[in-house]
Formats: sequence, structure tokens, C-alpha cells
Amino acid sequence: MRRFAGIRLSRVPDETTILNFRHLLEQHNLGKKLFKKINRQLARHGLMVREGSIVDATIIEAPSSTKNRDKARDPERHQTKKGNQWHFGMKCHIGVDGTIGLIHSLATTAANEHDLTPSDQLLHGEEKRVWGDAGYRGIQKREAHKKRAVQWFIAERPGKRATMSKVTQDCETLKASVRAKVH
Repeated sequence: MRRFAGIRLSRVPDETTILNFRHLLEQHNLGKKLFKKINRQLARHGLMVREGSIVDATIIEAPSSTKNRDKARDPERHQTKKGNQWHFGMKCHIGVDGTIGLIHSLATTAANEHDLTPSDQLLHGEEKRVWGDAGYRGIQKREAHKKRAVQWFIAERPGKRATMSKVTQDCETLKASVRAKVH
């Protein structure tokens, strides 16, 4: 992403500049337009295969400080607990092409939203297979996904993996190796 944006580590813009740029994009609804245009360009060059998708979410940290003009936290951000650690910010949910690892869809929510909430926005409808981590357990039961002719490869929860047979654990490892393209 740094290479795409032309940002070198020696001259990274400060957080306020990035935030102001983000707000400018939001104000003019340019973020989604730019993302769609980039994806169309990639598809034109055959870089989107579209047979499988990987869904994932990551927390984007934000300062929780109220030392600003409004003396308040950003209302679009919330806190959430991941493991035993609390985080404040937003979640970035992405749909990634399962073959080459390019992002084809993106949604953002407050950090306290469940990974499944924007899942219907992450799939394009042409995939035959979908991979996700344990946060996506039950995705196939959601109304938006019930009629999809898709094979779901969703990871088991860590507590359940410990009780599985060696063969089933090996299957979980294979699922994880496909999902690793996201990172």
C-alpha cells in the first residue's frame, strides 16, 4: 500500500493529515468510487479470478484521547476486546481474491461490531468457495448467504480444535494456509 500511494517511511504524513484526507474522501464519497475504479482496472488486466474469496477483519487503532477541539472521542470509533487486550478504533473488513490475494471488497465499522455484520458486503456473488477465520462461524446461516451455492471453509474455534482428531486438525491447518494470503 505504501508503494501504491508513493509514501516512503522517511516521509510518512502525520496522523492528522491522514485523518483530514480520510474525512475529505468521505465528504465527497470518493473512497468507494476509487476502490471500485481500481478493482475494475485490476479485473481488466485479469488480476481478479473471482472463484474464491477470503473474508477477514482487522482492528484499526485510533487514539482514545479526548484532548481535541470537541473534548470528545470520535463517535465512529468504539472499544472492543480481542483476547485479553482492549482496543479503541474501527474495524476494516475485507474480501480478498482466494487465488492471488487482491482485495476486491471493503467495509468499515466501529471496532465493537461483529465480523459477520458486514459479511454480505464482502462477497461479490461469483465465488464458489469462501474461507474465513472463526469469527465467521455461522455465516452460511445468515439470510444474505443462505441461497449462495458456496463451499464454506470457516475455521473452528480454538477451544474446539484442541479436541479434534489429527486428520481434522490437518484440515484446519489447510484452511489457515489459504487464509494466510490476507496478511
